[in-house]
Amino acid sequence: MQLPATHGTKFTLGILIGLTLSVGGLGSFATVSEIQGWYTTLQKPAFNPPNWVFGPVWTTLYVLMAVSLWLVWRAPSPLRSLTKKTWFVMLALNSIWSLLFFRAHSPGLALVDIGLYLVALAALIKLLSQQSRLAAWLQLPHLLWVSYATVLNAAIWSLNR
Repeated sequence: MQLPATHGTKFTLGILIGLTLSVGGLGSFATVSEIQGWYTTLQKPAFNPPNWVFGPVWTTLYVLMAVSLWLVWRAPSPLRSLTKKTWFVMLALNSIWSLLFFRAHSPGLALVDIGLYLVALAALIKLLSQQSRLAAWLQLPHLLWVSYATVLNAAIWSLNR
């Protein structure tokens, strides 16, 4: 996604935040109807957080994802194009997870997806760190949360096979 040079950096940041929050909205759309339905029938581990935690956490993480990419969006770097592609792959994997877990009722396939998501996120952080330390550090909460979510997903899959 390349914006014309005439667009300001605030516009680019707004587009990136809007895009990430839209992806989050799509995930919520796939999730909301299942929270009171199928999801309640699953066995969950003791460390499963209350449902209300997910919305604020993911909203914060989506904004941090956007800010991290924005910090390197126009920086002259040979890694810029690969960073953008990796970011978009990571965002797509994020969106697919909700569809697999909640819509397809497949914690096993969602676990494969979130594993790929973690790999993409780690690759993104490595790329970001070579261009902006701040951009990379902003992804630390994201990495911690997705690592936790991976363990949670694996536990739910294991308890419900």
